[in-house]
Amino acid sequence: MQIHVVQAGQTLFGIAQSYSTTVDAIAAANEIPAAVGLVVGQALVIPIEGSYYWVKRGDSLYSIGRQWGIPYQELARVNRIPVSGTLTIGTRLYIPPQPKRRAEVNAYVEPRGNEVSAALTEASRQAAPRLTYLAPFSFRINRDGTLQAPPLGGLPDIARNNGVTLMMVVTNLENDRFSDELGQVILSNEELQNTLLDNILSTADRLGFRDIHFDMEFLRPADKEAYNAFLRKAAARIHAKGYLISTALAPKTSATQQGKWYEAHDYRAHGQIVDFVVIMTYEWGYSGGPPQPVSPIGPVRRVLEYALTEIPANKIMMGQNLYGYDWTLPFVQGGPFARAVSPQAAIELARQNGVAIQYDYQAQAPHFNYTSEGKEHVVWFEDARSIQAKFNLLKELGIRGISYWKLGLPFPQNWLLLESNFTIVKKPTPTPP
Repeated sequence: MQIHVVQAGQTLFGIAQSYSTTVDAIAAANEIPAAVGLVVGQALVIPIEGSYYWVKRGDSLYSIGRQWGIPYQELARVNRIPVSGTLTIGTRLYIPPQPKRRAEVNAYVEPRGNEVSAALTEASRQAAPRLTYLAPFSFRINRDGTLQAPPLGGLPDIARNNGVTLMMVVTNLENDRFSDELGQVILSNEELQNTLLDNILSTADRLGFRDIHFDMEFLRPADKEAYNAFLRKAAARIHAKGYLISTALAPKTSATQQGKWYEAHDYRAHGQIVDFVVIMTYEWGYSGGPPQPVSPIGPVRRVLEYALTEIPANKIMMGQNLYGYDWTLPFVQGGPFARAVSPQAAIELARQNGVAIQYDYQAQAPHFNYTSEGKEHVVWFEDARSIQAKFNLLKELGIRGISYWKLGLPFPQNWLLLESNFTIVKKPTPTPP
């Protein structure tokens, strides 16, 4: 699999010729009409086995081999050139596919209203072959320990048919916001906790969920130990059923990080108690904040490196956004919120406005500016380059896998690269009784 960044004057036909493939193959892989104009700076995934490299000034077989993680002797053999020969600038070398490592992959899906829309159902069906877990968001805790379930529609069948484990996401959402008060009510009352766990397990049994995932956010700092104690109790009961338990964690860089999103999330305790965690390494750029990348590689790395000091690598899932934001400028705190856009929608927006896509190599994130109705806009989003940078980080750190928020935002390049980089672990969900 190859990533190609469109340069001025390039066409799909010319790009296809460069990679010995077809226009239709590239158009299908990137879900774009073959006749549509390309955007300068657009990152395309080229659906070929392995990849190609064009020799630059100063390159040698040894330096290229090191760059791609392949012995230079093998590089020479594959390309039928002498090991000691001089490389000509511009020569195209074939880089064979590299071994894949195993990884677990989760994706949240958030139905709205009383049913799962046809679009979300189809997005889940398309993603399921590349998932370990599918996580309908969410089962909301009520103050009496009962649960308010989300619509599920055909999601359980999609999971079962694709060997995907259903993840039961349990939240302290109340009136569409994470409630510290609801959290305190539950965490301070043993009887309510027992009722809640009874309801969670009976629901999981009935519907076929086999991972119980606690996403309790904005808890009071004073409730940290109470949350830890609740998770220990929950783990004992969940493990007794043979099910998994996992949690969602805010992105911290130290145990002493302040703020109500962070203080009650005890990385070390969660690492000891649960089977794995999803660390929400996104939303540096968010709808109500100033324009910036949603998941810049530097901050993501710092969070994960701290997490590794507290949690075993095989228990860490890196969170990843499947979206970007379109901000209206100038940014005013409390002013209009940024609009969420999918990577495909972002590229189309750049095309419609005739602007080139730029790339921030420090943040590993694409962006562009455009003007609409007299207002300047800036868009930060994800593309093939930015997601490959996250995959490289995942492999470098040796962590368990990746967790996507959320399905329903088209990003075909992500799924192709995911499959190219990893062998996806499958844990089939049994048929409920």
